[in-house]
Amino acid sequence: MFLFIGGPEVFIILLIVVMFFGADKIPEIARGLAKGMSQVKNATNDIKREINNSATKSGIDLDVTKDVKKAIDDVKENIDDMTGPIRRTKL
Repeated sequence: MFLFIGGPEVFIILLIVVMFFGADKIPEIARGLAKGMSQVKNATNDIKREINNSATKSGIDLDVTKDVKKAIDDVKENIDDMTGPIRRTKL
């Protein structure tokens, strides 16, 4: 299920698109959409690269996930220490 749209809904949308634009225009529309999507992807990659380069030059650490993972592991360890041998089970 893609964006809460099922198979029949997609089929109806495609049918309407074919009726509205015609079968000969669909490849052009698909090419235009693909080109636009690739341009957006390239632009976001360029922005990410610029942010990473600027942060690296400034000496800012971008590896936040490592710190978050360490904090989560510490919390899990503390919970395990507090509960000890007590385990919750479903009845």
